[in-house]
Amino acid sequence: MTDLPVLGVPIAATALNGLDALLSIVQMPAGVPVATLAVGVAGARNAGILAAQILALGDPALAARLAERRARQTAAVDETVE
Repeated sequence: MTDLPVLGVPIAATALNGLDALLSIVQMPAGVPVATLAVGVAGARNAGILAAQILALGDPALAARLAERRARQTAAVDETVE
């Protein structure tokens, strides 16, 4: 029903903790692609980031802001040495 990208975020709203929602999203038929993200809050956050990344393909200013965000995120992670 749309030519736009579809992002699916399963919500843990039932006793199945989102598994039912996840299965309903990932079982789309061939030709109906849906980007499926994590269940719950993490999935919702990632959906927002993914949507911004899609929009950034046509918006250099947004792409720069996303690159800055990713750099800050990377800098906040401690390096580990094995």
